[in-house]
Amino acid sequence: MSSFVWCHGPGCHKSHTQDRIRGVKGSKVLRTKKVAQTQWNSGERTCMYSYFCSQGCYNDFANTYVQQVIAIAPRTEALETPVDVVKEQGTDWRGEPCIDTRILSS
Repeated sequence: MSSFVWCHGPGCHKSHTQDRIRGVKGSKVLRTKKVAQTQWNSGERTCMYSYFCSQGCYNDFANTYVQQVIAIAPRTEALETPVDVVKEQGTDWRGEPCIDTRILSS
């Protein structure tokens, strides 16, 4: 496996930064950045920074391809998690009585 991948941001190669400039005088180009694959962003620890050089490139990708991503696993109904709601009598920071409501996951 290669130790890097190219950033998947659709506009990464258009960002005007010094570290993207490549080529010789007269034929310079802006190139997509490499994303290093380290133990923290490859294999089982995959995160967005495994494929994008910055949060801006990730946001560009997400905004461009949101419809295709949602089509992979469309949400047709709301998700629910059972919980227990506990109300306890307590005191606030001034020592006055108040009711504390806590949500406990089942």
